[in-house]
Amino acid sequence: MLEQSSNIIRLNKLTSKMKKIIILTSLILLSGCGTPPQHSGTISEDKMNELVMYAVSLAETPYHYGGKDPENGFDCSGYVDHVFQHALGITLPRTSHELSHAGMPINYKQLRPGDLVFYNTQHSAFSHVGIYVGENKFVHAPKSGSRIRVEIMNEKYWQKRYNGARRIEGSL
Repeated sequence: MLEQSSNIIRLNKLTSKMKKIIILTSLILLSGCGTPPQHSGTISEDKMNELVMYAVSLAETPYHYGGKDPENGFDCSGYVDHVFQHALGITLPRTSHELSHAGMPINYKQLRPGDLVFYNTQHSAFSHVGIYVGENKFVHAPKSGSRIRVEIMNEKYWQKRYNGARRIEGSL
């Protein structure tokens, strides 16, 4: 009888340990179910929308060749780098041509807010860059004597000069 009681106590301890192991294993396995999978390098839609809001908030800042801050003005690539640095902490290459190699190439129909759009404005491919804001519009620092502004991409001038788009993902 004493031996039988001892076996029951051991069985209860074993069962208790097994229950704990099963519960802990279940919790570990289920802990990933509540969150969507995150792909390495992708930036959330919310973050990109914040980036676009900041980019548009700089409208009316003067163009300044070589400029890269709101106090002194921006050129196109300085503006794009400043916006990404401020909104996401991502430092981008300095020139529009260098930017045309950053991130992932995308086609026109894949454009999402925050993507970079490139134009040939100086008889040279990828000589100008802006930030797509949605609804077929982009924001950019256009040229000397101008200010940051939003443009419609399907205006004839921009259509003829469109060179492509890139999506920046994560840190470079």
